[in-house]
Amino acid sequence: MVTPFSIQIQLENSQVRLIPVQQDDFERLYAVAKDPRVWEQHPNKNRFERSIFENFFEGALLSKGAYLIQDKHSNEILGSTRFYNYNADEKAIFIGYTFYGTKTWGQGINPQVKKMMLDYVFDHVDIVYFHVGNTNERSKKAMEKLGAKKVRLEEVAYHGEPNRINVLYAIRKEAYRDR
Repeated sequence: MVTPFSIQIQLENSQVRLIPVQQDDFERLYAVAKDPRVWEQHPNKNRFERSIFENFFEGALLSKGAYLIQDKHSNEILGSTRFYNYNADEKAIFIGYTFYGTKTWGQGINPQVKKMMLDYVFDHVDIVYFHVGNTNERSKKAMEKLGAKKVRLEEVAYHGEPNRINVLYAIRKEAYRDR
């Protein structure tokens, strides 16, 4: 049975859960985001500053598709991600705005999170897009491991932040499910 489509459904596996972001989650999420190393390769490198992160968090709430990434065993917040720009006519959606605290880097959390999101969303769309900062080599490698294909460079308008050049990646349902 296919789950009714929502970009705010709770998702989980044996290690992590994705919980829809709420207004009162700011401090827990900022505790992860305030480390400047988290944003070193991101186009908006100053998101570790409280006022800049407040704007980012506001955009997350407005998206109505943002999640806390939580360790199921410790309940620790590991980072955040979101669904955004759903287009019902094109049966397309974006996944992005993902970040993790440095202690989870290299621990296999991001592939698990993306798998949960893709497994769910491909019951409802045919294509998923990702924006990756043009200089974010770590995220570009993650996209390639996921099987996403580079489409083009494009300028992205961030909520309350300067526009930046990103690489647009895409993965089609058939390609994902045939892996």
